[in-house]
Amino acid sequence: MTRKRRRLWILLLCAIGVGSATALTLTAFQDNIVFFRSPSDIMAERPAPERSFRLGGLVEAGSVVREEGRTGERPTVRFRVTDGAHAVPVTYQGVLPDLFREGQGVVTAGRYGLDGQFRATEVLARHDETYMPPEVADALKRAGHWQPEQGTPPPAATWNTLQPTRTGSGS
Repeated sequence: MTRKRRRLWILLLCAIGVGSATALTLTAFQDNIVFFRSPSDIMAERPAPERSFRLGGLVEAGSVVREEGRTGERPTVRFRVTDGAHAVPVTYQGVLPDLFREGQGVVTAGRYGLDGQFRATEVLARHDETYMPPEVADALKRAGHWQPEQGTPPPAATWNTLQPTRTGSGS
């Protein structure tokens, strides 16, 4: 075997090894990749029940219901997450973050059930008055509730009561 041919075989084996490692890595990460969706995204395209994703928006005013668990069980909380246009019911079993409250931004991680309930495994609340998760900001922009060129977003307490602004000329 000539030097050139031996070098070609070594390069080919290296390429196969790197390609196999890349394929295995991507396959392993496929189940761990978590996508962000807003309530409007869920209404437009229902996600598969076995697929985990993050749901973000605002906790709808008047929607929080707390149920005490039996002795030794974690409490259950039911609430609705809205982006102003649509709302999704969420069920979470566990202790909520201290900053969780109605009218505030929230990102939940979990799965959307066949019954239309989002079962959260994790609830993240915003950490101060000025922070808004980038995904929530994008959802508010898409829903027409906030245009960055018009200034700061409206107060969080009003987000679930806003009517989307219509753009373009309509007759």
